[in-house]
Formats: sequence, C-alpha cells, structure tokens
Amino acid sequence: MQKLLTLLLIALCISGPFNAANAQSYIGKEGQAEFISNAPLLEFKGASEHLTGLIDMKKNLVDFYLDLNTLDTGIKLRNSHMRESYLETEECPFAEFTGQLDSPFDHELNEEQEITVTGDFTVHCVTKELTATGTIKPTAEGLMVNADWEILLKDFDIDRPGVAFYELAEEQRINISILLKTEND
Repeated sequence: MQKLLTLLLIALCISGPFNAANAQSYIGKEGQAEFISNAPLLEFKGASEHLTGLIDMKKNLVDFYLDLNTLDTGIKLRNSHMRESYLETEECPFAEFTGQLDSPFDHELNEEQEITVTGDFTVHCVTKELTATGTIKPTAEGLMVNADWEILLKDFDIDRPGVAFYELAEEQRINISILLKTEND
C-alpha cells in the first residue's frame, strides 16, 4: 500500500500543470484588451479589463472574446459615440478572435515562447481572417499570453468620423494580455 501511495505521489509531481498530457486547456476571465488609434491630429486608446480567453492545446484552438461595451477611452462622450455610431454595440456587442496556433508551444520549456496564430477576427458583425503574433510564457499560475495585430476599419465596415478634432486612424493596433489557468484551477 505504501508503494502504491509513493508511486501516486511521484506521478502527481511529474504531471505538473505544464505537462502536455495533463493540462491541455487553459482559460482566463480577467484579461486586458486595448486598441490604439494614432491619427495625425489625435491619438487615443481604448481599454478593457474584461477579456476572456481559451487555449486548448489538444485541439489547437485559440479563442478570445470581449464585450465591446466594456471599452473605455477615458472620455464618456467619446465612449458613447464609439459604441453607438461606430461599433454599433447594440447590434454587434462583441469582438472575438478564434484561430489556431501556427507555431508549436513546448510545455516542457519554462520560458517565454513566440507564437503565431491564424484565425478569424470578428468586430462590428464582420469577420476577417488575420494573423496575430505574440508570446506565451509559463508561470506558476498558468500561461501568460500577450498578442497584437492591426486592423483597417474599412475591412470591418466601421465608419470614421469626419470632424477633424475627432479624427480616428484608419489603422488600429489591438493588444491583448491575459493569464490563462488550467481548467481544473
């Protein structure tokens, strides 16, 4: 009986949280998402702390999801205009990126690894395929994921305001950062 208990303890130690056979799915519910608009006359950011995400290594699935009504640019009136006139969040309240890892992630390496993900990004009820780059870093709590990509507003049927002081850049940079934990945590 004692040998069985010892073998069980050894097995538990060997199959730590980053063992590929043990921890295949990671989820997070409190990530950060940010967009950056860098127009000639106006630069501003919008951010949210409500990004949710999933990486399922076994299925090679990556999925990140954000309620656009949680984006904050720091100015209440700009938030209102962004949601009502440009993102039209009553009809299209969410942004989502779903794709697959193009580069392998090695669970055994306890260091930050560069990744590339190709998938579908949906915003303003329009979906386009794109590629995002980023990093995954194992930590004691799970996997820290950082990624970024750029979009053109016209590709997602998002109008730009015509008023000069409210100018919005045609190209927007999107950054995400999230800690994903094993589904068992």
